Amino acid sequence: MYLCTTVAALRCYLRLWQIEQRPIEPEVGLVPTMGALHSGHLALIERARQQNDFVIVSIFVNPLQFGPTEDFQKYPRQIEQDRQLCQKAGVDLIFAPTAIELGLVTATESATTAVFPPQSMTSVLCGRSRIGHFQGVATIVTKLLNLIQPTRAYFGQKDAQQLAIIRRVVADLNIPVEIVSFPTVRESSGLAKSSRNQYLTAEEKEQASVLYRSLRQAELAFQGGERSSARLIAVTKLELATVQAIEPEYIELVDPTTLMPLQQIEEVGLLALAARLGTTRLIDNIILRNRQPIVAIDGPAGAGKSTVARQVAQALKLLYLDTGAMYRAVTWLVLESGISIEDEPAIAEIVSKCDIELGMGDEPQAPIRVWINGQEVTQAIRSLEITSHVSAIAAQTPVRQELVKQQQRWGEKGGIVIEGRDIGTHVFPDAELKIFLTASVQERARRRQQDLKNRGEADLSLEQMQQNLSERDWKDSNRNIAPLRKAPDAIEIQTDGLSIAEVTDRIITLYREKVEGQSSTLAN
Repeated sequence: MYLCTTVAALRCYLRLWQIEQRPIEPEVGLVPTMGALHSGHLALIERARQQNDFVIVSIFVNPLQFGPTEDFQKYPRQIEQDRQLCQKAGVDLIFAPTAIELGLVTATESATTAVFPPQSMTSVLCGRSRIGHFQGVATIVTKLLNLIQPTRAYFGQKDAQQLAIIRRVVADLNIPVEIVSFPTVRESSGLAKSSRNQYLTAEEKEQASVLYRSLRQAELAFQGGERSSARLIAVTKLELATVQAIEPEYIELVDPTTLMPLQQIEEVGLLALAARLGTTRLIDNIILRNRQPIVAIDGPAGAGKSTVARQVAQALKLLYLDTGAMYRAVTWLVLESGISIEDEPAIAEIVSKCDIELGMGDEPQAPIRVWINGQEVTQAIRSLEITSHVSAIAAQTPVRQELVKQQQRWGEKGGIVIEGRDIGTHVFPDAELKIFLTASVQERARRRQQDLKNRGEADLSLEQMQQNLSERDWKDSNRNIAPLRKAPDAIEIQTDGLSIAEVTDRIITLYREKVEGQSSTLAN
């Protein structure tokens, strides 16, 4: 691991590393921090490690985001401890510059240091009491993105207002980076992990757990059917009032993207609060999403994901989101348009404008019905020509990025079952139920061999089949795009010795316990 403290050293190191990687275009993940790293930061680093070839952690206590009376001078600084944590977490490079190095201070005058996000987003919630804070955040993040030019940058959901503002800045300034959010990491008490928790005494930490309890009470009311902002806020206030030491600053329900206040939740709302406990200011939030659940199934090749996902969807009356069919539909569109499969810019343009629709087949075992730009292609996409070209199309980064966006739009209302390699880690990290379906190489080889026999195709030996699957596992786990990973909160199901029906029943049971069980508890 390398530690850079200057812009020149950072640029030199990245340039040399990128030269070493050619002709591959490596993916770089950035985790911006102010140091004093805790398990919340480490979760972001782990996600970045899963999705990228190279991981950079920036450590900089940004003076621009502290007000005159705030804790800039006493904010915890522990660079050596942070360095050791990064080393253990597999970070490739730490960027820990000074303020002067980032152009925030010069010997004669201030440099260009201001990025101004929309006032409608910076003047609400925490922005009311922290004047200039989010301009400071936006400025330093923009500087880091410009310097490092990462593929992805990672932020925690705990700082939901910051996350929304950064997404807006990136969109408005056309910065070519994917902003990845990660669910709030919490203490066992529910208290959101924060560097400022170091300021709390043991008693105050126990008292502070009421913040999450209050949000959970509102979530329970929401799951029970409550949609009114006023009543959800009232439920939150009632629970907060049980700890007299807590001094609420605000409790508000807003749109998580625009931060505009909501009178009631139609699809999704961000319930956010800030409070003081002693001398410490704490924030927390929760997303209330009015959608049907999402079931994400990941696992290695030959684990039976597609068959199981289809049967789970049928049993639970959810839509099986057939990602393979989506890639086939795009391939059909490319071939119909007469575009060369090697013309990536032209393919990127046509895919960015396409509209794919999916529907259940007429019969239980019938293929998912597929439309692209209004034309049904259910049968056309199963041709040998499509099969021979789909891998080349699917391997193109713009194609994957656009189809992931379309899949995520499907997920906004939920009610889907989807399988793949990185569904629970990347496409739907907030899925209500995540399954990692696996089996031994020997068992998967046996199943594959039996499938080939049933279809009357060439019969490979078990040894050859095992070797093929082992090679496929390595490639899937080490590929630059969509590597195979088990999400930290996924439930692993080892399927050796289990039939498809038994695996399906187990997932359905987990779904009813985890998802439907919550609703029945509320009803009681």
